[in-house]
Amino acid sequence: MTPKTLHNLTMMPFFIIGISAFFAGFGWLFAPEPWLLDESANVILLDEQYENLFADDINRNLPRYLTLLYRFFGWWVSLIGLLTLGYTYVTRLGTKVSRATIQIIYFIGLTGILIILLEFIPTSPFLFLNIFLWLMWAVSVYAGLRLSKYDH
Repeated sequence: MTPKTLHNLTMMPFFIIGISAFFAGFGWLFAPEPWLLDESANVILLDEQYENLFADDINRNLPRYLTLLYRFFGWWVSLIGLLTLGYTYVTRLGTKVSRATIQIIYFIGLTGILIILLEFIPTSPFLFLNIFLWLMWAVSVYAGLRLSKYDH
C-alpha cells in the first residue's frame, strides 16, 4: 500500500468514530425517554420493569432523574465525538506521537467500555457498536504501524 493509502486508513477510522459518537449522543439528547434506548439490557440489569420502578411513590421523580443522567451522557458522547474529530482534523494523525496518543486513549476507553458491557449488560445492542469501534481502531493501528516505516 502507498503511504497515502496507509495514512487514510490510519485517519479515517477516527473520523468515522468521531462522527458516530457525535450523532449517537443526539439519540440520548432527544429521545423522550432515553433510558428506553437500551431497555431490554437495563431491565435485565435491574431485574425490574420500569413500570414497577415508576409506580412506587418514592420513585415519582425517577423519570426526571434518568432523563437528566441520559441527557448529560448524550452531551458527553457528542463532545467526545467532536473532540475526536477536532484532534484528528488538526493533527491529521501525521506523526507517530499523534497516532499513538489517540490510539492509546481509545484502547483504554474501549477496553473499559467492553468490560462494563460484558459484565453488566451483555445483551445490549451497544456491544455491537463496541465491536465496530474496535474494528475501526484495529484498522487505524494496523495502517499506522505500516505507515511508521515512511515517517522521517
